[in-house]
Amino acid sequence: MFPGVDGFHWSPAHITFLTVFGIVLMAIGTTMLIVLWRTLRDVRSGRGARIRWTEDFEDLPVNERLCRHALSGTAPGRVCPRALDCRECAEHPVYAAREISASAGIPCGLDYPAQRYYHRGHTWVEPLEDGCFAIGMDDLAQRIAGPIDQVRLPAPGETLHANGAAFTVSSRGRRLRLRAPMDGRVVATGGADQPWLVKVKPLEASPRLTHLLHGAEVSAWVRTELERLQVLVSPDATGPVLADGGMLHRDLPGAMPSAPWDEIAGAMLLEP
Repeated sequence: MFPGVDGFHWSPAHITFLTVFGIVLMAIGTTMLIVLWRTLRDVRSGRGARIRWTEDFEDLPVNERLCRHALSGTAPGRVCPRALDCRECAEHPVYAAREISASAGIPCGLDYPAQRYYHRGHTWVEPLEDGCFAIGMDDLAQRIAGPIDQVRLPAPGETLHANGAAFTVSSRGRRLRLRAPMDGRVVATGGADQPWLVKVKPLEASPRLTHLLHGAEVSAWVRTELERLQVLVSPDATGPVLADGGMLHRDLPGAMPSAPWDEIAGAMLLEP
């Protein structure tokens, strides 16, 4: 059926076959080029990270997909329909207007500075005077990790996308992967001995942080997370297992080495 093959003749049937075959090859080639172009576009724009996060989010248990306003009691039982991205949620401003402004305080001696914005994967964002933002692990994440031996950070110039992978910390041979709380281009990195790990320049002139927890709602979220941690450590555990004199242990894996900390960390940090 092809030129050069025994039995081929330039007959109308062979010409028709070659024409159709060429059209099919062109269609396949064009489709592959389009797929490749779209893949490269999605990677550069961060859309691929958003798609992966949406898929990961759908696999989470219901109690980890609760709306932030369910945690505060404003919308009991409401499951987030936007993969925790309140920037695209039309209902968020409505529920936010009903929130109670008074805070019950952060429990168990945990440190959650009021100027920071918190991701539900236990990373935080703090605006800096130069227009950049510092990113780090929150206090509960550090206590879940224990003493940090090594930190693997993105290189300056790399781009972080909200809910995508941000950095990895290692402790006692365990690796914990944390999610990025916002979109930004890395301009500097810190280390385990500094309060922040990554410094980013936002991708937008006026970055929206409405998907992050801030102010009075942080306390309600932390209390819910402590309850969730208690169940993950042991369904039958009581308060003193995690706390000592009302204060949460600073090295939880060291205090309870028999607990399944790889699984606990993965669940608490919403690991990518």
